[in-house]
Amino acid sequence: MSSIYDISVTKSNGETYNLEQYKGDVMVIVNTASKCGLTPQFDGLEELYKKYKDDGVVVLGFPCNQFANQEPGTAQEAEEACRINYGVTFPMHEKIDVNGENTHELFQHLKGEAKGMLGSNIKWNFTKFLVDRNGEVVERFAPQTEPAKIEKSIEKLK
Repeated sequence: MSSIYDISVTKSNGETYNLEQYKGDVMVIVNTASKCGLTPQFDGLEELYKKYKDDGVVVLGFPCNQFANQEPGTAQEAEEACRINYGVTFPMHEKIDVNGENTHELFQHLKGEAKGMLGSNIKWNFTKFLVDRNGEVVERFAPQTEPAKIEKSIEKLK
């Protein structure tokens, strides 16, 4: 694979598209869970999205059930919970694996480009990756990092 833009993803409604759609944009890519202690981060992610979407910044959420069964339902149920409880309007996607043999191609790419403190594996929900306008993964943020704390990094790229 030569670029993040070569990767296809599927929205929670089943629509598949290529990340090339976001070429020239800044992407914040997050593995999410609607029943996690960190779930209130949806508020901060939505704030970032609303504040910067007109500047070409998009937040992309990818539900994952690999951590303590905190996303047990369908992708549609996860998206509905996010919209009702947190007012999420940024794109939500199908449930995926971020670790193991069934790791989605997107997270294989992200982890290969930005390793964490303890290696490449994702340790928990709400690991955040920042991708610049050229499709380069420029930063990885720990699950506990509040969305507001990544705003300075977004500002540098917008």
